[in-house]
Amino acid sequence: MIVVATSDFEVYHGVVNELRERGAAFTTVEPEEPLPEETTVLVTDEAHADAFSSVTTVVADPDGARRAVDQALTTARGEGGRTIVGVDPGRKPGIAVLAGEMVVAAFQVPLADAVDVIQREVADATSPVVRVGDGARLQSSTLVNDLEDVRVELVDETGTTPYLGTGSRGMGDVLAAVNIARLEGEPVETREIEPTAGELQMIKDRARERSETNRAIDEGLARRVAAGELTVEEALAEHRDRDADGSSSGESGT
Repeated sequence: MIVVATSDFEVYHGVVNELRERGAAFTTVEPEEPLPEETTVLVTDEAHADAFSSVTTVVADPDGARRAVDQALTTARGEGGRTIVGVDPGRKPGIAVLAGEMVVAAFQVPLADAVDVIQREVADATSPVVRVGDGARLQSSTLVNDLEDVRVELVDETGTTPYLGTGSRGMGDVLAAVNIARLEGEPVETREIEPTAGELQMIKDRARERSETNRAIDEGLARRVAAGELTVEEALAEHRDRDADGSSSGESGT
């Protein structure tokens, strides 16, 4: 059984709500009360971190209730608990966080936000690994190259996207990320991909679609977008600035 023992109201509120949302069996006691005999893991606050030496203890802070509950559930189930993050790359990557075999969190965010989400999820983990699918070449290389201080593996993602039945639209990338997390890959530190002419043209077309004046960007800016150095919006802004500077120079020279 998971037991929550804390005098910190914010920790109590956050942890208990997380446990209820997960449908987990738990009980609560005051920190000074004896623990139930069936206690397998205790969740408490920092002030009582050393008060329960006889039982596995998870320390939660007001902003880390979900992470503490993830750890408590993994411990209670006896699952190894190594944090593995699977990523199905794309413009909005699917991200799945596993503790052992258990999925403890899932996200789908814009590519520009994905590295921050992944780094946050592995920040306090012991020997975590991030497994990135090898599809969507440009996006996967951006993720591999931007991830720091964590083991990254490149995974053959063939067959990882499941069949989606009625009502499950939008879940494919996250479910693929779960499958990617469960496959061992090749360790990588960098991934250099030369964008194809078609990929560069696709980026230029996206820029034109998003421009209020049907503006195209040049190949140099498109390559920087492909490399993850700029977003399409940033490339458009830089292109506008160049045009404005050119116009100003032309006017002053007349």
